[in-house]
Amino acid sequence: QVQLVESGGGVVQAVDSLRLSCAAFDRTFSKYSMGWFRQAPGKEREFVAAIDWSGERTTYEDSVKGRFTISKDNAKYTVYLQMISLKPEDTALYSCAAELWGAGSSFSGEYDYWGHGTQVTVSS
Repeated sequence: QVQLVESGGGVVQAVDSLRLSCAAFDRTFSKYSMGWFRQAPGKEREFVAAIDWSGERTTYEDSVKGRFTISKDNAKYTVYLQMISLKPEDTALYSCAAELWGAGSSFSGEYDYWGHGTQVTVSS
């Protein structure tokens, strides 16, 4: 069982930046691909970004390309989501997920473990 704990969310204004963190607390972290997903009120959960287990390949949802950057620090057992130029439509509960030896999938069903999420609210 891999425990994932997100942090870094908050209330910001449009065009501000935030960096989300997801700590894994697991020595096998380097074997996992990591994904970020978000869910806004009344909407389905959607893919945001993912990084494969090696940290060499990243994937982004089209609306966040150029604004969000996912990175993985195996020494700290942590994955980050750097977000810049935030928009009100980025408002959602952001959750991280882990898949053993994954390629960095955009499909939520591929992931083995999930965190509880951190709320990001962007005001206009």
